[in-house]
Amino acid sequence: MAFLLTPGEWGDAPQMIAVLERVRVPRPQGGRPRERPDHVSADKAYSSRRNRRYLRRRHIKHTIPEPKNQRASRKRRGSNGGRPTDFDKEVYKRRNEVERTINRLKNSRAVATRYDKRAYVFHGTVTTAAIRLWLRP
Repeated sequence: MAFLLTPGEWGDAPQMIAVLERVRVPRPQGGRPRERPDHVSADKAYSSRRNRRYLRRRHIKHTIPEPKNQRASRKRRGSNGGRPTDFDKEVYKRRNEVERTINRLKNSRAVATRYDKRAYVFHGTVTTAAIRLWLRP
């Protein structure tokens, strides 16, 4: 799991690349950890040209719906608009697993209230809550 702590008023979508660059998946046999996820699912807010270009450049499969305004703009440009993005509805239905995990993290009162004044302390609080969630039977 990778997470990035940002001020409350910052948007989530611009932080997607920074979070993906923090992904480190250890290999069972040892060695260098994997730094690229197999697949990324996100909602329409993450459908920016910058995010899609990053995912394409790193060969990361993704399921991100195309917003209506982007779809209309692509169609308006005709043959210069490019191909429509692939979208698998069955994979997208599983996106709520992440949402539910974040809601479970917020069941921890210290995470939900964010009383910690220092960022490194809150980072530790979230890490501890994530470990407790992971170890829960």
